[in-house]
Amino acid sequence: MSARERDFFDEDALAVAGAWRRAGRGVALATVIQTWGSSPRPLGSQLAVADDGRFHGSVSGGCVEAAVITEAREVIRTGQARLLSFGVAANEAFEVGLPCGGRIRVFVEPVD
Repeated sequence: MSARERDFFDEDALAVAGAWRRAGRGVALATVIQTWGSSPRPLGSQLAVADDGRFHGSVSGGCVEAAVITEAREVIRTGQARLLSFGVAANEAFEVGLPCGGRIRVFVEPVD
């Protein structure tokens, strides 16, 4: 991982989410709450998502970020938290999954 990537992952996603919220944006925070087997990011990794689609942090190193961002924008819209699960992509080539062979569970909640 490059120094630039490390800075992107290490800056506190919660702090970024708070700054966006204080600026008047709708915001959701996604957190890895459970992992099984090999997982791309550790337990507690976070991804902040703003209502305009901006995001900061990572819950999977890129494997499922697009799906989490889509769900997070829906959480912002509805105000309802969601629990997401991702694992090894099955037989369908376009299914969202983790190529590392592990599984993760991600909790996405609105930031008030």
